[in-house]
Amino acid sequence: MFEIIITPRISETDLVGHINNTTLPVWFEAARYPIFHLFNPNQDYKDWKMIVVKTTLEYKRQIFFGKDVVIRTWVKHIGNTSLRLYEELYQGDLLCAVNEAVYVNFNLATQQSESIPPHIKKELLQHFYEEQSLQNVNDLN
Repeated sequence: MFEIIITPRISETDLVGHINNTTLPVWFEAARYPIFHLFNPNQDYKDWKMIVVKTTLEYKRQIFFGKDVVIRTWVKHIGNTSLRLYEELYQGDLLCAVNEAVYVNFNLATQQSESIPPHIKKELLQHFYEEQSLQNVNDLN
């Protein structure tokens, strides 16, 4: 599991006093930095690999300014060219949002998806969502 802490900014607060719904996709993307780094260690945009193809965000509770949030990210599935992430956002002890994101390992120069290299798959396996880990480890052997 990857975990980051985000401090909500007042500019992310909307007129009804909670964090605006458009902010959460940005926060979830920020939590994926360690995964982006696996695919592109030099962070050069010309060599960028991770292309988002789907996100599914479910809001569970309101999130407020003045208290940090924690985002936890797991790998839920690894395919040949894509991976599915599962993410949870907490404020205090309360689960406030759940998200799933699907990314494709993509070559910008050729405009084609590429297989996820074995060394990256191995690293991603260390961050598997508990319910899925045994099945997916067996799938890769």
